[in-house]
Amino acid sequence: MADVPVSDRPRERLLDRGGEALSDRELLALLIGSGTGGCDAVELAGQLIARHGGLHELSRTPAHELLAGLPGMGPAKAARVEAAFHLGRRAAPVVESRQYVRGSADLARIATPLLTGLRHERIVVVVCDAAGSVLRRATLTEGAVDRSLLPVRDVLALVLATGGTAFGVAHNHPTGRVEPSGPDRRATARLVAGAEAVGLRFLDHVVVTDREWRRVEATSG
Repeated sequence: MADVPVSDRPRERLLDRGGEALSDRELLALLIGSGTGGCDAVELAGQLIARHGGLHELSRTPAHELLAGLPGMGPAKAARVEAAFHLGRRAAPVVESRQYVRGSADLARIATPLLTGLRHERIVVVVCDAAGSVLRRATLTEGAVDRSLLPVRDVLALVLATGGTAFGVAHNHPTGRVEPSGPDRRATARLVAGAEAVGLRFLDHVVVTDREWRRVEATSG
């Protein structure tokens, strides 16, 4: 960056005109801080984005994978990049008091902040009172890339321990395919039966991806 006029450098432009004035690779370059021989920070940032198939996929990549095969990306830079993306997700709006689950869309909206940007499956339980007011949303389990167990007993225990009378369940598909699987549908059937057995109201089960969501209807097959 030494050959770039000071007024055109990403840091100075951000301070002068705000982050909206910078491209994706310029913003990333500010996190990286420096390049390597013959490659400045902006060029290195561009290579990093291209290598991982775009900014969205980069945001899902753990730090140790950022180190692989790209000269100039050391542990400190990789850690800063992953940390920045995690901060961005944590800065997303959280569940506010007096939110309600009145339908599948509400359940998906409330659970989504805990389910996006992941490369493994996660199950989230949203616990409500009789009026549908959200009492708690909690991560129940973390699974593998292609499967996640849905322990009905643990779901019910969480709802009862919270003092809820109704609940919904959401999980993500890291593959980006929103269509519910056979095990997803059978899990819904077990949730329906389990809720009925202990006197709870089952609200819904939804699959969430980074771009959309879908209801999971029960099947016994």
